[in-house]
Amino acid sequence: MLTSYFWSGDAIRSRRVSDVVLTATVEVPAPSARVLADWERETSTQLVLEPGDVETMPLARTRARWPDFLRCVQAMTAWTSALGLPDVLASSDIALMACRGARYHHDGGQYGSAAFCNLFLSEDKGLDLHFASTGLRIPLTRGTAVIFDTCQPHGVIRRDSTGFNADDFASNHDDIQIFLTWELPIEDVGVTRALKVDFDVSPSTSQQPDDEQVWMNGAPVAVYPESGRWYRLD
Repeated sequence: MLTSYFWSGDAIRSRRVSDVVLTATVEVPAPSARVLADWERETSTQLVLEPGDVETMPLARTRARWPDFLRCVQAMTAWTSALGLPDVLASSDIALMACRGARYHHDGGQYGSAAFCNLFLSEDKGLDLHFASTGLRIPLTRGTAVIFDTCQPHGVIRRDSTGFNADDFASNHDDIQIFLTWELPIEDVGVTRALKVDFDVSPSTSQQPDDEQVWMNGAPVAVYPESGRWYRLD
């Protein structure tokens, strides 16, 4: 059993890690040539993304230069509302991100109190979002939308690959994906219901960490970046 220990206010709380992934393809406009050129300059000259890197992009600049940006948010609001989450995006933090593939990882050490809601804005570049524990692969195209538990091991890999290999991203081929991400509070009633999260699963008498961690069968674990498999931390 996978258990997330996360900050709930001023206390550490436990919950079961959900393997539910909600996904759809929503209708979003293609970014303008000006916006695409701005993204290319940012990723190549400022971020200088290495294979596997995931970094934050300047959101305010994209908002200012892309009048259709609001349509992306509206499309995601309509989708999440249909899932029973009518107000959660408006009250959640949003960021613009770029990745050149992504090594397998989980985000339970920093975002255990959240679920990720992502909207991919780039065209299909032959990449999949892969959840290693379940085997689920989601082709990344413009309009791909996903909601998932931050503690689920995930990576972005080549569609013809079985794991993350930095050499797959070592050329000058255009392999960068741009996406929006929201941090949804995992304790929100709608998010809890949608991801089928169970709370307070750790017995009160058991040993518990004093910071955010993911445990498996009573011990802290981490993820191999090439395969997404769990391993026990000593």
